[in-house]
Amino acid sequence: MAAILEVSNLHAAYGPTRVLHGIEFAMEDGTITTLLGANGAGKTTTLRALCGMVKTQGEVKFAGERIDGKATEDIVRKGIAHVPDGRGTFVNLTTEENLRLGAYTRRGRDAVESDLERVYGYFPRLQERREQQAGTLSGGEQQMLAVSRALMLRPKLMLLDEPSFGLAPLIVRELFEILRTVNAKEKVSMLVVEQNAAMALDLADHAYLIETGRVVLSGTADQIKSNDAVQRSYLGY
Repeated sequence: MAAILEVSNLHAAYGPTRVLHGIEFAMEDGTITTLLGANGAGKTTTLRALCGMVKTQGEVKFAGERIDGKATEDIVRKGIAHVPDGRGTFVNLTTEENLRLGAYTRRGRDAVESDLERVYGYFPRLQERREQQAGTLSGGEQQMLAVSRALMLRPKLMLLDEPSFGLAPLIVRELFEILRTVNAKEKVSMLVVEQNAAMALDLADHAYLIETGRVVLSGTADQIKSNDAVQRSYLGY
């Protein structure tokens, strides 16, 4: 299977503070990969670096084409959708207005209308609240809205930053099941940063463990799940 994402010797910094120190990993097209690690390890920065949101050095290839150094908007147009931590909801707009913003780079009104119905099929609760101001939605509904807004882009790759954060376990299970369905039905590749390591490893095909801005362990999700150090530090075994 072809690689959709290849990251080589990626460094990133906020001003003088270096966060990533030569990150390297790859993803096969149509798969789900998770980045694990403690707070401050560099997981969120990795997603931001892939989107051109922080200063970087190194090489990032998306579908065989280098995208490092490109503007964030150009990266989005190529089919990479970022679901940030904090959800990025436009609180004063309605649910449906938020969704339509997700399709702002696309042309073809009929296709956008069709995709609205498609995401409402995944998230019926959002259809019930389509005219409701997004800022009044529950935390779980706002996370569903953030994922749906990304899907409106018709992405080839979704970058999800802490999708379970602050959500009740039942909502998390529902959300992860929908992500699994979207991946299986639409072959959307997903790179997931997640503190809930057990759920992330259940969702993912492959995993990378990041410590202090470097990849220290990689393998299939099952291999990482059975690693003694991962079990002790991240899975509570």
